[in-house]
Amino acid sequence: MDEPQALAAFMALGQEHRLRALRALVKAGPDGMASGALAGAIGVSASTISFHLKELQQAGLIGSRRAGRSIIYSVAYPVLASLVAFLMTDCCQGHPEICAPALAACGPGTNEVDHA
Repeated sequence: MDEPQALAAFMALGQEHRLRALRALVKAGPDGMASGALAGAIGVSASTISFHLKELQQAGLIGSRRAGRSIIYSVAYPVLASLVAFLMTDCCQGHPEICAPALAACGPGTNEVDHA
C-alpha cells in the first residue's frame, strides 16, 4: 500500500459511522452482512448506511456481492492487512518479528467480494 491509498483509507475511517460499520463487518467475518442488518447494528438509516458503505468501498476497505435480493458487504481483508502493514513498516527498530502478531491478526487472507 502506498501513502495515497493509506490516506484515502484513513480519511474514510475518520467518520464515526464508517468506523463503526467497518468494525461491525470485521466482527461479522468473511461472510459479511447485508446493508439493512449493518444499518441496524450501528443505529443508522438505510440511506445513511448506503452513503457510508459507498465511501468505504471507494477507499477499498470493503467489497460487496449480491446474494439473491440483498447486497452483502464484507471487509477486504488483504487491504486492511496492507493498511496495518503500511503503519508497521520499519517498526520496532528493525525487528519486524515483534509486529508479526499484529499483521497476522488482520483476519482471513482472502474473501470472495468485488472490491471495485
